[in-house]
Amino acid sequence: MAKTLYEWAGGVQAFERLIAAFYDRVEADVLLSPLFGGAVGEEHRDHVVAWWCEVFGGPGRYTDDLGGYERMVAKHRGLAITPEQRLRFATLMSVAADDAKLPQDPEFRSALVAYLEWGTRLAVHNSQPGAEVAEHAPVPKWGWGEAPPWEPVE
Repeated sequence: MAKTLYEWAGGVQAFERLIAAFYDRVEADVLLSPLFGGAVGEEHRDHVVAWWCEVFGGPGRYTDDLGGYERMVAKHRGLAITPEQRLRFATLMSVAADDAKLPQDPEFRSALVAYLEWGTRLAVHNSQPGAEVAEHAPVPKWGWGEAPPWEPVE
């Protein structure tokens, strides 16, 4: 059985590196930093690490301790994220995956980018004033999609 994306990436430490590298870039970015008040605190970073870990098949801390899907939706409401901000977010996260030395294989990166596309497009929708959103849903569980990783048969 294939490892989860969380396991393949290297567990919580890999996602801590990813989120740190991403938000370091966000703080210096003129298009995205205003969405975060110019700085991204440790608590926010920790909560986003918990989200990404859970989405990619790791521990359910975001759901169990931090409010689950409902909290994530609430954090995006009213932000009015623009298409340009969405694209920059996805781009910087992809670059941060390199910074964090996440696995380079095309299967993993394909899954990562697929989630970025799906999640950022949903965030844009959910952030618009008056948007109709799914109020209650589980945290998504992302997987390998159509291209699971190649591993030699032992």
